[in-house]
Amino acid sequence: MSKITVWFIKSAMVYFMLAVILGLHMAVSGAQYPYMPIHAHFNLLGWISMMIYGVGYHILPRFSGKPLYSERIAEWQFWLANIGLVGMTLGWIVRSWQGGSRMLLIFSIVEAVSSVMFVVNMFKTIKAAPALQVAK
Repeated sequence: MSKITVWFIKSAMVYFMLAVILGLHMAVSGAQYPYMPIHAHFNLLGWISMMIYGVGYHILPRFSGKPLYSERIAEWQFWLANIGLVGMTLGWIVRSWQGGSRMLLIFSIVEAVSSVMFVVNMFKTIKAAPALQVAK
């Protein structure tokens, strides 16, 4: 496996465990749990999306028969995805304490940019693949 695949899968596992811990904390804290968005995003963007990115970077180049379009984009995407998610977490904490959403918005945009980078990298990887010949 490539280093980027390993990085994404390892980070997915870390976010999964953080989501489980928050879920357990939520279970004993009651209905008014202020960090529900953090739990949800650790599950969706951390666990699920990071796992999809890692598996996608491993499988799609192999399916296409071509190398990944850009390792550099993949590495940047890894860092932006993690910075974005951790920043969003801090943004929700700040919003719950002070009411402002600016930090949350900024890091949400960083997270969105990282997602676009994945899509562009995958489209360009798949585009480089030869078309399949269908028998008539």
